[in-house]
Amino acid sequence: MRRVALVLALGAVSSLAAQTPAPYQITHTYVLGGDGRWDYVIPDPPRHRVFIARQDRVMVVDETDGRLLGEIHEIHGAHGVALVDAAHHGFATSGNDSAVVMCDPTTFQVLGRIPAAEDADAIVYDAPSNRVFTFNGDAHSSTVIDPGPGRLVTNIPLGGKPETGVPAGNGKLFVNLVDNGEVVEIDGKSLTVTRRWSTAPCQQPVAMAIDTPHHRLFSGCRNGVLAVSDYQTGRVVATAPIGAGVDGAAFDPATGDVFAANADGTLTVIHEDSPDQFHVVENLQTALGGRNMGLDPTTHRVYVVSAKFGPAPTDSTAANPRRRPPVIPGSFMMMVVERRQ
Repeated sequence: MRRVALVLALGAVSSLAAQTPAPYQITHTYVLGGDGRWDYVIPDPPRHRVFIARQDRVMVVDETDGRLLGEIHEIHGAHGVALVDAAHHGFATSGNDSAVVMCDPTTFQVLGRIPAAEDADAIVYDAPSNRVFTFNGDAHSSTVIDPGPGRLVTNIPLGGKPETGVPAGNGKLFVNLVDNGEVVEIDGKSLTVTRRWSTAPCQQPVAMAIDTPHHRLFSGCRNGVLAVSDYQTGRVVATAPIGAGVDGAAFDPATGDVFAANADGTLTVIHEDSPDQFHVVENLQTALGGRNMGLDPTTHRVYVVSAKFGPAPTDSTAANPRRRPPVIPGSFMMMVVERRQ
């Protein structure tokens, strides 16, 4: 009898666990429309806006209702955006002409162009050094800009092809090198590379996020792995599986959750149990191609962007074997992901 009761009790617990809803859900989907592909998604928490790179411009969207507030133009190959409140300037990479566009983040007017280097991609602001850093993929370098006058300071050779980088808040910045499978550390004051380490078993690290209280870096990798580095010792201390085709990542210190946005239409959520222990909470279904995301740490909302696609081309060639399917006009959208109440 005791055995039967125990079996029934375990069955009830299992049934309840199976019925427990996943902690995150898509609460809103805003169809933004507009032509062109997209890249980085940069929330602006104080003003409740989201900046979204859209090929030849940057869209600025009200995060509360999905309204288009305006666009920043004169960009050729839009990738990333950095906002510098102290200077009242915004900076957007224009990768196709190796430049950075400086703008007014309120009126969205273009204020000037700053030379960068080939394939200027991600861009971040480092407050301790008061410098803006771009990460230039094909040039294997980082362009450094003084954000007040919008002036080129220098270019730092990185020794590999950079993707996303993050500032640590202490004058150091970290960036993934996708071709070498490394993280490099940049000193924001001396403007030199001071350390580097391998992300193995992570291959092709692209997305990056940071947990500064615990000195942890999260590198999202194209082989379906999230690598967690201790950036004080310069070594990988943990890994976790993620979806395919990652391109965006974020960490929410309030919840201890790491997010990886993947092209396979999933948002992998990983919880930090301790600085060296992590487990996958869920793989939330978003939309195919939804590999770019941004986190607003004040509202804890995640913004994932994608669109609907037409049939994949059938005329691929040896020179271009992976032609992307066309985006259906007007279908570009922003999904709002929130924790269940």
